[in-house]
Amino acid sequence: MPSTEADLIADRRRLRRKLSLWRVLAVLAAIASVVTVGLVASGQGPAAGVTGQIARIEIDGFIGSDQQRMADLFKRVGEAGAVQGVIVSIDSPGGTTTGSEELFRNIRRLSEKKPVVAFVEGTAASGGYIAALGADRIVARETALVGSIGVLFQYPDVTALLDRFGVKVEEIKSSPLKAAPSPFTPTSPEAREALANVVRDTYDWFRGLVGTRRSLSPEQLAAVADGRVHSGRQAVTLRLVDEVGGEREAQGWLERERKVARDLPIRTWKPRRDSEGFDLLSVAAFGADLMGLDRLGTALRRVDVAERLRLDGLLALWQPPVEK
Repeated sequence: MPSTEADLIADRRRLRRKLSLWRVLAVLAAIASVVTVGLVASGQGPAAGVTGQIARIEIDGFIGSDQQRMADLFKRVGEAGAVQGVIVSIDSPGGTTTGSEELFRNIRRLSEKKPVVAFVEGTAASGGYIAALGADRIVARETALVGSIGVLFQYPDVTALLDRFGVKVEEIKSSPLKAAPSPFTPTSPEAREALANVVRDTYDWFRGLVGTRRSLSPEQLAAVADGRVHSGRQAVTLRLVDEVGGEREAQGWLERERKVARDLPIRTWKPRRDSEGFDLLSVAAFGADLMGLDRLGTALRRVDVAERLRLDGLLALWQPPVEK
């Protein structure tokens, strides 16, 4: 083989090795960028504690019972020396009463360390409003939906369906009220009354929280605690919120009442998705996308969404009426 041809083949091999190396470095750089962006967004990046800032914490969608990651987020924000004030942005129809209560208590603990203002972006109903009550001040857009003070317990009744197909469910239980209500048997009056007592007790707790946090008289509380939602403009008149406006007004209150500098940047803090500080499912889905495995990436994202939608316990949830 002539030496020129051998040299050409060797050059091609070296070129291929260099291209492979650069491809690997490019993929690693992309992954590092994603991780860095995630760390900065969650308040853990290298610039997170360098300059003063106002922290934004977002509460949106259904509020589940497991609030451990949010509890960790509130704790980190409270301990961050660079954070001078906090805006809790809320757009939620509510969720479980236990999850909403946990959010409220976490926000109250945070308010002992930093001034906190809640900003209702779109909806703060039921459990979403419980969370807003934890802030030192509540600002809502004029057209926001606020309120829906009430508690809900729902369960299906499939007895007619079982009868239609000739299916019968047998059960042995220690007492008549054990595992009641059941979708497989009609609800007894005793079971219905026991559940109603739980709902009434939780509703009394919710009402008491609103009355205390908003300094409402019994008459004022009765006017707003019938389960309906109110616009932001109505909510100001009813004293459910303090002011109509947007994030600018929320920041203005921090400056005016808590002496927080107005020119501070507002940075969004995100909850950790695991002990490493970023969402493993999201990173895995991103890696699948890089490798061209679109179906795997989609499946991983669906698992993540399903994990967030697990329901349990009583609900403080606003449900718009549906026409039949």
